[in-house]
Amino acid sequence: MGLNEKPLSTLHEKSSYDLGDFDVPTGREEAWRFTPLTRLKGLHNGKAEAAGHVRLDVDAAPEVTVETVGRDDARVGKSFTPTDRVSAQAWNSFEKATVITVPREAVASKPTVLTLTGEGDGAAYGHLVVKVEPLAEAVVVLDHKGSAVYADNIEFVVGEGANLKVVSLQDWDDDAVHVSHHHAQLAKDATFRSFVVTLGGDLVRLSPSVAYTAPGGDADLSGVYFVDAGQHLEHRLLVDHSQPHCKSNVDYRGALQGDRAHAVWIGDVIIRVEAEGTDTYELNRNLILTDGARADSVPNLEILTGEVAGAGHASASGRLDDEHIFYLQARGIPHDEARRLVVRGFLGQLIEKIHVEELRERVMSAVEAELAR
Repeated sequence: MGLNEKPLSTLHEKSSYDLGDFDVPTGREEAWRFTPLTRLKGLHNGKAEAAGHVRLDVDAAPEVTVETVGRDDARVGKSFTPTDRVSAQAWNSFEKATVITVPREAVASKPTVLTLTGEGDGAAYGHLVVKVEPLAEAVVVLDHKGSAVYADNIEFVVGEGANLKVVSLQDWDDDAVHVSHHHAQLAKDATFRSFVVTLGGDLVRLSPSVAYTAPGGDADLSGVYFVDAGQHLEHRLLVDHSQPHCKSNVDYRGALQGDRAHAVWIGDVIIRVEAEGTDTYELNRNLILTDGARADSVPNLEILTGEVAGAGHASASGRLDDEHIFYLQARGIPHDEARRLVVRGFLGQLIEKIHVEELRERVMSAVEAELAR
């Protein structure tokens, strides 16, 4: 069974708003064994000084409403309960939450862009709720930049028959630390498309998760990351199928270069007894470009019913294919350019799925800049 012989459903059963219900991580726990705790700057043990600030600027589609609300707002925390110590710390530490609402049957005429800019030393905490009401459609972009020690929770609540596309870009400065939970709750026949791009930061740990409240939900989680020397970029996904006839697809790809470049990808999928007719697949691939880089990739699938439409997972990490490089060189393409073409093609297949053209171009340019190093 692996994972210390504990089933996934047991490992993911704990959740609480109370910080005291979670022990301070030591690094021996399954959920924390890959994360360098000393680089979290106190986010995990309560020692982070809450003196930092992350500025939020919102450029919203005209059909969308944006509110700043208090902790007592009934919409905040309704779909998500913290599942680890840092998530609970973020929940107990934020002062105001932002609520984005797409009204029933509205089709947003442009993406709603939230720019989060880290300013200054010290830790900061945040909470965001994106609520898409039944039969509505929207695109939301989260653009993280600047310098910060930041922990937050994000709730995506997708109503019946609604469609939400999200792009989350982590383009932090080199010293930033970011720990975030992205939780999507899908109602009947809801569609959720998520694309995560992680490039910057010293340590970034994202935990996207999906839950279904009725049949017919369809989730697609894609991601691209490029890890440089000394960076730790970690993505921990959970798709919890608890309703019949729902779908999920996960595809994350990363490239790594430089000494102590470290990527971690954990993909957990649970298909519960009542989730008959589930169709799910998850894939992670890593391209290691230099010596000294390391990728840890762990797909996990737990199936508790015999009636599934499809279920599978795959993981692969390896170096550039010499045959591909040789093939291009034989056609007159210099080695460095051949290398760039291979990596661009590897990541570009996914980057083409980004829902916003300007962001697609920005991400491809960032990948080119990484390869030019």
